[in-house]
Amino acid sequence: MTMNNEFYKIVNNQIRMQVEKNGDQMITLDPALDQKKQNEQIKQLVKRKVDAIFLNPVDWKAVEPGLVAAKKAKIPVIVIDSQVYRSDLVAMTIVSDNYKAAFRCGRMMKQKDQANIVLLTHNAARSAVDRINGFLDTIKNNKNYKILASADTQGQIERALPKVDKIIEEYQNIDVVMGLNDPAAMGALAALDSKGAREGVLVYGIDGSPEGKKLIKEGMMTGTAAQSPKQMADTAVNAAYQILQGEKVEKKKVISVQMITKKECRAD
Repeated sequence: MTMNNEFYKIVNNQIRMQVEKNGDQMITLDPALDQKKQNEQIKQLVKRKVDAIFLNPVDWKAVEPGLVAAKKAKIPVIVIDSQVYRSDLVAMTIVSDNYKAAFRCGRMMKQKDQANIVLLTHNAARSAVDRINGFLDTIKNNKNYKILASADTQGQIERALPKVDKIIEEYQNIDVVMGLNDPAAMGALAALDSKGAREGVLVYGIDGSPEGKKLIKEGMMTGTAAQSPKQMADTAVNAAYQILQGEKVEKKKVISVQMITKKECRAD
């Protein structure tokens, strides 16, 4: 969905390395969070008669026109990180256990008897929706946990920062920020720092990015649920070559996540 996120850069580079090692060519296109642009890019790839498409959808529903074009051309689409609404239009979907990732963040909330919570979301991405739902389901039975505000940040630092800044101006009693990913959490940290409001606030992300781990080690971010971008990429490449050789692959592969806190960072 965007190449300004370290997670997607790792996925892209790992796929490229495997594809080129096999003597093949890889084309990378960046829709920059624009689904209309991404659909056009898919159609361009169809016209170029590519053999397979690896896709991280901007919008899990609005990507359908691009998927239909690929399906008509009999080009297999392998979806990575965030599933699509019409799974019948793709050959395989590879995702992290997004629900469990945020569920684990929610489990860490037990260190607070009560909390005022801010959610940083990305409603167009199914992976992000699953993460927020996992977090909410974990805390729903505690009446002392209150959702103060929610903001759609599209998982971007530069979008999270001003939105959290505005929330801080409105609410003076934030205890927890749950970010759909590490960049959103980092944007929240920047806003909290700029307002002198970071002390005592628990900030969670999801990705396990190098930047996120560094912030945890420094005592700024509380925790992150680590994904495995390299495993996702390798699974996607293997599936693509199996499909091209006429072999069958499983329709969906869910990859487990690991919770990282300051304890794990110290162990590194």
